[in-house]
Amino acid sequence: MAPVMKPIDGEPKKRVCYFFDSDVSGFHYGPGHPMKPTRIRMCHSLVMNYGLYKKMEIFRAKPATKREMMQFHSDDYVEFLSRVSPSSMGNYTKEQHKYNVGEDCPVFDGLFEYCAISAGGSMEGAARLSRDKCDIAVNWAGGLHHAKKSEASGFCYVNDIVLGILELLRYHTRVLYIDIDVHHGDGVEEAFYTTDRVMTCSFHKYGEFFPGTGGLRDVGVGKGKHYALNFPLRDGVTDESYKSVFEPVIRSVMEHFDPGAIVLQCGTDSLSGDRIGSLNLSMKGHASCVQFVKSFNKPLLILGGGGYTMRNVSRCWAYETGLAAGVELGSEIPMNEYYEYFGPDYELDVKPSSMEDMNSPGYLDRVKGIVLEHLRHVGGPPSVQMQGRRDILEF
Repeated sequence: MAPVMKPIDGEPKKRVCYFFDSDVSGFHYGPGHPMKPTRIRMCHSLVMNYGLYKKMEIFRAKPATKREMMQFHSDDYVEFLSRVSPSSMGNYTKEQHKYNVGEDCPVFDGLFEYCAISAGGSMEGAARLSRDKCDIAVNWAGGLHHAKKSEASGFCYVNDIVLGILELLRYHTRVLYIDIDVHHGDGVEEAFYTTDRVMTCSFHKYGEFFPGTGGLRDVGVGKGKHYALNFPLRDGVTDESYKSVFEPVIRSVMEHFDPGAIVLQCGTDSLSGDRIGSLNLSMKGHASCVQFVKSFNKPLLILGGGGYTMRNVSRCWAYETGLAAGVELGSEIPMNEYYEYFGPDYELDVKPSSMEDMNSPGYLDRVKGIVLEHLRHVGGPPSVQMQGRRDILEF
């Protein structure tokens, strides 16, 4: 029996470009490392077996080149990533220390190819959106939001998001970046901290938690002041609590900032039961953020990110791929090459746990009030037109 896909009523049909490279599951960060690229293939297996290939165009992006990566990253850092390997590591001890490559961000076979696949999908997705080849582009291998200009961080080496946003800025005056990963989107915020052409908006766990940035008072500097928004959360946030702040904040952002395009990072480590995260979102709660952002009908680049309980990551991203394509996937998981991972219930759902929500209504209201106050300072056309591609980062 074919798995069920139900059209979502009253939705304008969207042209969806979905990027997948089968090589991505062949990379391994190493034994015991929580980041497992196989989760992207698991998601793809669900996407195909639910029949979503009938609803969208599927592409294998051209891997990003060194030169393309250098539109954001420093030349010497990109050179290092392209040369270092497990067999040559001994010759690069000094550089590994300098670029923070080691424990969290290990050197593994094919490291540069892995980065090139991730960045290629996000850049090509952005380019297709800009050329009006699609309304929504999806790259689950992207969303690596911690990578800095000259430094790996938090399992991320190349910041595909920044590269994708730079691509969008060639055609759009303003781009909005939204991050629903459990971790603060620090690499993206830092890249655009001084410009009013990109607004970054991150909802994340805060307080004794990696990367330690993303406080309420971090709002950008210079021309970028008030164009970085942070919503610090505490453990155990529920669907209801999350929705009560996410929707009003994003609605207000859309009114004040009016972006030409949106990039949404959908890290699934904010789901209940994640190996690293400590929030309590269900699959439907997480996905409702995607549906809400989609409802603004702007060119939309949807990216992956964190997520360390593989069966839940793949469930959630497959369901969100369906929403992008205008359908709701049925709850019964179809046969696929990873079927045994989805036992014992074999259902497409991630349920919340009974953990306590440490975000009181009073706390959420107070933070929401401050964030909305920051937004009142936003408005008017951006101050600088972009000449090249690098200068956007050097306003």
